[in-house]
Amino acid sequence: MQKHMQTKHNISSEKSCEGTAKLYLVPTPIGNLEDMTFRAITILKSVDIILAEDTRTTSFLLKHYQIEKKMFSHHKFNEHAKVEQIVRHISEGKSVALVSDAGTPGISDPGFLLVRTCIEHDIDVECLPGATAFVPAVVNSGLPCDRFVFEGFLPQKKGRLKRIEQLADEERTMIFYESPFRLVKTLIQFAEVFGYNRRACISREISKLYEENFRGTLQQLITRYTDKPPKGEIVITVAGKQDY
Repeated sequence: MQKHMQTKHNISSEKSCEGTAKLYLVPTPIGNLEDMTFRAITILKSVDIILAEDTRTTSFLLKHYQIEKKMFSHHKFNEHAKVEQIVRHISEGKSVALVSDAGTPGISDPGFLLVRTCIEHDIDVECLPGATAFVPAVVNSGLPCDRFVFEGFLPQKKGRLKRIEQLADEERTMIFYESPFRLVKTLIQFAEVFGYNRRACISREISKLYEENFRGTLQQLITRYTDKPPKGEIVITVAGKQDY
């Protein structure tokens, strides 16, 4: 009975979001389209405006769930120019949802600037729980996941090696996002600083058809991906110093 009442309460809460002038951050699938939550679909159907990192990618998602809404692009190249306009729309009573191409907005994707600006203008911000790549990666890695540090993407050039060196004594499990084209280079840099025997895991194409979690030492990972260049989205999980 209590479970039934809780479910009923949740449905009522979702319906009440219609017409609410606020910013919603809506996670989208990182692979399988079925990873979309019921609540995320409800929000996207109810808001006045959807902001998308890439409108072509989001159009495919909206079509799959039969959602027809006014949509505008919002990405790292235009977010500074658009943020005040978006805040004005919400202040005038519009409800706005922000989505990235995959995962939770603001996690290595646009979102932080808009959230901060909305907060500065006393505008409600609500981030829905949902898909993000680093959580399944660290859990699947087999490395300690009770305490970890999320580094996201390392600087591509300036400050890259310095940042890695700053992590040399990090005792928590470390999580990084990386391009498949830079993976081997990054693993070599890790090995030179952390040691070639440091344990790590490469999680590739999470929630997609060819998902892979390859575990081993940094030396083993370097050998594997030098011989077999990877494709797709990649998360690197590296053991902390104390676990090593």
